[in-house]
Amino acid sequence: MRFNQPSVLGKLLVGVLLGPSVLNLLAWSGFSDSLSLTNTISFMGNVGVLLLMFIAGLELQLSELRGNLRLASIAGSMGILASLLAGGTAGLIFGFSPIASFYLGLAICATSVSIAAQTLLEMKTLKTPLGLGLLSTAVFDDILALLLLSSFFAFTSATGGFGQILLALGRMLLFFVLSVLFGLWLLPKISAMVREWPVSQNILTLALIVLFAYALAAELIGQMAAITGAFLAGLMFARTPEKEILDSRLPALAYSLFVPLFFVDIGLKTAFAFHGQVIWLALVVIVLGMAAKLFGVAFGAGIAGFPPRQRLQFGAGMVARGEVSLIIASAGQSAGLLGADEFTAIVGLVLTSAIATPFLLRFFAPKDEK
Repeated sequence: MRFNQPSVLGKLLVGVLLGPSVLNLLAWSGFSDSLSLTNTISFMGNVGVLLLMFIAGLELQLSELRGNLRLASIAGSMGILASLLAGGTAGLIFGFSPIASFYLGLAICATSVSIAAQTLLEMKTLKTPLGLGLLSTAVFDDILALLLLSSFFAFTSATGGFGQILLALGRMLLFFVLSVLFGLWLLPKISAMVREWPVSQNILTLALIVLFAYALAAELIGQMAAITGAFLAGLMFARTPEKEILDSRLPALAYSLFVPLFFVDIGLKTAFAFHGQVIWLALVVIVLGMAAKLFGVAFGAGIAGFPPRQRLQFGAGMVARGEVSLIIASAGQSAGLLGADEFTAIVGLVLTSAIATPFLLRFFAPKDEK
């Protein structure tokens, strides 16, 4: 913040400095035998990203996102398509099979809205057309990416097929229907009742319960990322009068420990293997992956009628990759579609794009917003 940059950049760089790429702190004597320390940091970081997405949802209203459906579908689709082409091209350049090349593209097509959300919060532009459009598009982006993942394994599996794709779609739809019905009808009544209980931090405790329940339901029912459920939980709580209580209490809990650890954990998990072909593969994946998202989303935003001055800034907000990309990459590695070099390249893209997104958002911002 002292150098007019978002705090997320410092948190990521701290993780890189302490991680295996530089100091490798967790391998020092006293830490190396403690797997629980690594797991604890990762767990607390996961809680941090859920809290961050809940707060982002708490800042918005469903009616504000509803008006961005056309923008989200067009810009999100263009960003996904451009990323698939970029990853597939990178794979073919390095001699991968067509299936492995397509999967490489699939692994880099999902946006991490968490980093953009924190940057927009710090820039106080979350509730502008840019911020609302970005969040809507990122949610659509994650849903489409995970649907493509389900479709891929359905088509490549001997037991898969069109029915499995329909099942995946049905589970996503079921999650959204149940979540919205609960949030619109039951949550206001429950929160009003809990508010009257003579219990310390009653609304904050209820919010955390709802947050984790939505996150778990997103994975178990909808087979989607937990962050989508956390964001939706925030949207539902934003409709209740108890939102004012959370506005003054939840950020203190989140930003004092859990959210910083999420960004530090990304750096701690990053281990760059600078040898042979992996260097060139990582460079190609990083450059093509970031450019595809930036210009693909900007092109889609233009088609949807987004103002010309902000199209590149809109694309910049979708550049970051994060936990969804790592989840898809891990599934591909387990299935034998991606090797260690490809996984390292994807991790490099996650870290580089996470660091670059705040810079790009500010660089492409109109002068009166910088």
